[in-house]
Amino acid sequence: MKPSRLLFGTAGIPKSSNKSDSINGIGKIRELGLDCMELEFVRGVRMQEETANAVRRKSLQDKIRLSVHAPYYINLNSAEPEKVQASKDRIYESARIGELCGAKDIVFHTAYYHKDNIEKVYEKIDGILRELIYRLDSEGIDVTLRPETMGKKTQFGNIEEILRLSSENYNSINKNNNINILPCIDFAHLHARSGGEENSYDHFASYLELVERKLGAEGVNNMHMHVSGIEYSGKGERRHLNLDDSDLRYVELLRALKDFSVKGLLICESPDNENDALKLKDVYSRL
Repeated sequence: MKPSRLLFGTAGIPKSSNKSDSINGIGKIRELGLDCMELEFVRGVRMQEETANAVRRKSLQDKIRLSVHAPYYINLNSAEPEKVQASKDRIYESARIGELCGAKDIVFHTAYYHKDNIEKVYEKIDGILRELIYRLDSEGIDVTLRPETMGKKTQFGNIEEILRLSSENYNSINKNNNINILPCIDFAHLHARSGGEENSYDHFASYLELVERKLGAEGVNNMHMHVSGIEYSGKGERRHLNLDDSDLRYVELLRALKDFSVKGLLICESPDNENDALKLKDVYSRL
């Protein structure tokens, strides 16, 4: 079921959780008054099926929406076939275990350009994702793959590339009538990728207009987003920061999200994930 409003949550377990496991993390999200949590499989998919089933039960009990971030070690444009296969396997396993947890959105980084032709890189990634969609569909794994906009200029993943992957697969419908590929829009990454230039209400609104134009109403009614402060250079992202330690104009971003009536998950990736998530939810509610 798609979110009926904008949900706010953390990337990973809240810092104040008594225990650093997903089940306690979900309980803490509920206690804090947040709405969702992204399960961080970023160092590898190590969760067992029994635990995943328990996570699903807890999320349903506490009415907390879950998503998944796949391992960082993914490069679908590697020159080494074994690394490409390992990357495909990591996305697949994230989707398989993620669905058992009750997560419907599987976020992942796609690739590096290296020195390859950009169109060839796109075609390679597009072909691999179509293979993954077919495999997931054939096994009845009902998830949406979410390639993420990236913060470094060496990485595949500006907003046009990610939306193209989504729009060109928009009519690939699985047996459950869900769209297979939609973007994960990381606003901090876009800000860093631009060298700090794209950082105003008009910029944020232009991203949302582009999403709506490329994907229709579904694009803004079913979003998955990342927000945090960020440090950057001319080459792009350096590291995540807390919101008030950065120059990201997050109030203007929240205003754009409200004006476009965006629905979906807004995941805070700040080092202080829970307090910044609460800040975002509070500011949004008062706009």
